[in-house]
Amino acid sequence: MVAGVCGGLAEYLGWPPLRVRVVWVLATIFTAFAGVIVYLALWFLMPRAPLPPPVFEPPPLQPWKKTA
Repeated sequence: MVAGVCGGLAEYLGWPPLRVRVVWVLATIFTAFAGVIVYLALWFLMPRAPLPPPVFEPPPLQPWKKTA
């Protein structure tokens, strides 16, 4: 939710994002907060998601006609 790291990992693994977030929180608590360092590292190392393609709207066939 902060940088999209858990969401990106969930998409890559095919898991629900909530499951990845719960696993990350538990791993962070049980490893003396090493998960925070891993999260920050992944934030800078993971590539950004590609932008969606632009929506194409064809020009009107009769531009002189006004459509409602």
